[in-house]
Amino acid sequence: MSGLPKEFQGFGQIFEERIRPALLEREADRIKAAKRAILCRWIAGGVFLAGIAIAAVTQQIWVGFIGGFLGIVAYAGGEHGITKFSKEAKSLIVLPIAEQLGLNFTADPGEVASIRRHKELGVVPGWDRAKYEDFITGVRREVNFELFEAHLEERRTTTDSKGRTRTTWVTVFKGQCLRLDFHKTFYGRTLITRDAGFFNRFGGGGSKGMQRASLEDPTFEKIFEVYTTDQVESRYLLTPDVMQKLVDIENAFKGGKLKACFDGGECLITVQGGNLFEPGSMFKPLDSADRVRDLLKDFEAVFNIIDEITAGQIRVEQHHD
Repeated sequence: MSGLPKEFQGFGQIFEERIRPALLEREADRIKAAKRAILCRWIAGGVFLAGIAIAAVTQQIWVGFIGGFLGIVAYAGGEHGITKFSKEAKSLIVLPIAEQLGLNFTADPGEVASIRRHKELGVVPGWDRAKYEDFITGVRREVNFELFEAHLEERRTTTDSKGRTRTTWVTVFKGQCLRLDFHKTFYGRTLITRDAGFFNRFGGGGSKGMQRASLEDPTFEKIFEVYTTDQVESRYLLTPDVMQKLVDIENAFKGGKLKACFDGGECLITVQGGNLFEPGSMFKPLDSADRVRDLLKDFEAVFNIIDEITAGQIRVEQHHD
């Protein structure tokens, strides 16, 4: 467990005393699930190829379709088991880490109310159907925060030339949503995006009364587009350190197309893609310390951005005082 930040140094002992014994108890189950998944993959491939071969010899195309269908069923059966076990393993790792950090973790939270605020400020688009996972709440340096994964879909209906309608579900956002509540009020609204078409695409936050902000560092001006109602405040908030942390959190979240908004007493950040707080491959020994180390790096990225933005909020308060 070497190489961790100072505040996480004690997790080596926590891993050995609490997390690793629980993982070792389930190692036999992991091996069983992994072997079944591998076997099902081989069966799926064999059935599929056999169906294709028979169809080619007999000229019966339907045989190939049946072989493909049975192959998919066999593959799905093995993946279902390994996916189910992966969710169980996640709880064995994430829950004790979250508890040690004083955080709350819910794997399947149902609807997360603050997603409405994300939409209001334009950092996510509108949707007709949503699913949420990995909901984490806590306090960092007197800042309340929540982090969750959202999968937002829009219903789209088309009509063909014969008047027949077809409804499909299209993913409009899938990624991480972070909300920070500073219990203090920002004096303006500041929006950050990597996408040139931010306002035209999502609306929500609206560009009325907002102007393009200039950043201190020309490097970040090439990466981000920033709009604000308060030029001075935006410069205090968006220092080169904060902008670098936004790049870092995008990398840590294993995603892209970051968007952020400072408004009221909140900062909302979204990153498309990526999947945080996963236990890692179930085809490797369950008690690997790398699983905990990777999860702690996810938490570190969240804490770093909170710390930097908190420092920016303090600078704003000092300026107005």
